[in-house]
Amino acid sequence: MSDPLTPVLTKRWLSPNSWRLSTYEQLEGYTALRKALRGTPEQLVQLVKDSGLRGRGGAGFPAGVKWSFMPPNEDKPHYLVINADEGEPGTCKDIPLMMADPHSLIEGCIIAAYAMRSHHCFIYVRGEALHPYRRLNAAVREAYRAGYLGRDILGSGFDLDITVHAGAGAYICGEETALLDSLEGRRGQPRLKPPFPAAAGLYAAPTTVNNVETIASVPFIVNGGADWFRKMGREKSPGPKIYSISGHVEKPGQYEAPLGTTLRELLELCGGMKDGIPLKFWTPGGSSTPMFTAEHLDIPLDFEGAAEAGSMLGTTAVQVFNETVSVPWAVMKWTKFYEHESCGKCTPCREGTYWLAQILERMVEGRGTAEDIDTLLDVCDNILGRSFCALGDGAVSPITSGIKYFRDEFLALCESNKRELVGAQA
Repeated sequence: MSDPLTPVLTKRWLSPNSWRLSTYEQLEGYTALRKALRGTPEQLVQLVKDSGLRGRGGAGFPAGVKWSFMPPNEDKPHYLVINADEGEPGTCKDIPLMMADPHSLIEGCIIAAYAMRSHHCFIYVRGEALHPYRRLNAAVREAYRAGYLGRDILGSGFDLDITVHAGAGAYICGEETALLDSLEGRRGQPRLKPPFPAAAGLYAAPTTVNNVETIASVPFIVNGGADWFRKMGREKSPGPKIYSISGHVEKPGQYEAPLGTTLRELLELCGGMKDGIPLKFWTPGGSSTPMFTAEHLDIPLDFEGAAEAGSMLGTTAVQVFNETVSVPWAVMKWTKFYEHESCGKCTPCREGTYWLAQILERMVEGRGTAEDIDTLLDVCDNILGRSFCALGDGAVSPITSGIKYFRDEFLALCESNKRELVGAQA
C-alpha cells in the first residue's frame, strides 16, 4: 500500500469561499511568492529540478529542465503559457483546481514567470469551461488589486501581467504548439519542431508551456522544499497527483494521492465498483492511453509503472468500466471522438481515423468480417509514429489494446454476422 497523503494540491478545496483571495491568504497563500522573490531565477529553476517535479499534462517531462531551456538573456520577450485546455476524455483535474483554488495557479504563474524572466503570462482555458474562465478572471483581478500582479510586485522590481484567454473548444489545442497558434489567432494546428517553443514559441519569442497542475504545485515546492516534495510518490515520479476517477465506481471524482498509487487503492478511496459489478477494463490516463484490465489492479500509477505495463500515465484520467460494457462499442465511441477532433493537417491521422471509425461502426452494427480486425491493426500501424502529432498515436491506443486484451469480443461480432449471412443464403 502507498503511504497516505495529507492533501497538498486539494487542501483548500473544501474551505468556505476557497476561491477568494482572503481565504487563500489565510491558508498560507502568497507566502511562497514572497520567499521566491528573495531568491534568484537560477535558484528557483534549480529548486524545481531538485524536486523532480514532472509535467502533469501527460508527457511527464521534468519541469525544471523545461524551464532551464529558456535563454538567460532578454533580447526578446519571454512568455509563460499555461495549458488549461483540458479536453482528454475522462480528464477532470485542472478545471476543478481552477474552480476551487485559482490563486494557487496564479501564485505558481508568478513564481514560474520570475524564474524564467517572463513578464507576460497567458492562461489558455478551454472555451466550454465558462465557470472556471470567469472564476480565474475574478481571481486575477483580485491579485492585481492586492499588488501580486502588475508593476513592481511586492516591491521586488519584478513586473508581470496575466491574460486569461478562452479557446474555441478544439481538442487539438491541448498540443502545445497548436495552442500557441490558436493563441496567436490562427487555426489550431501543430507546428513543425524544431524550432521548439523555448527558442521560438508565442510570437516567435522564447516560450514555456506548462500544465495547470504542474504550475499549481510550484508554490508548495517553494514553501516545503525539494526534499519534502520527494517524500511523496516514487523516486523517479515524486510528488502528489490528482487522479480523475469516472465511470462505474460508487463515488467518482478527484482524488489526490501519491504518484505510484494503484487502481486497487484508488477504488478503495472511491467506494469500490458501482453496484458490486466486477471490473472489466480501465484507462490509466484517458482514452488516448492503452487500456488495462482487471489483471492490472496493482500496477503503480506513475510514469514508469504505467509504461512498464504497456500503457502511459497520461493525465491520470482513470475511466473504469464494468462487465456490462462492450469493448468494441467503447473503442468505437472513442475513435469517433478522435475522427471528429483530428485537425486534418496530416494524411495518416485525417484519413486513418475516418476509416477506423467506419470499420468499427460497421462491426458494432453486426456487419463486420474477421478480416476487419486485421484491417484495423494495419491502419493503426500506418498511423502510429507517422502522424504529425500525438493525436494519431492516441487514437490507435484504445483499438490496439482493445484487440490485444479482448480480441474474442471483436471476433464474436464478426461470427454473428457470418452466421446471419449463412442463414440468409440458406
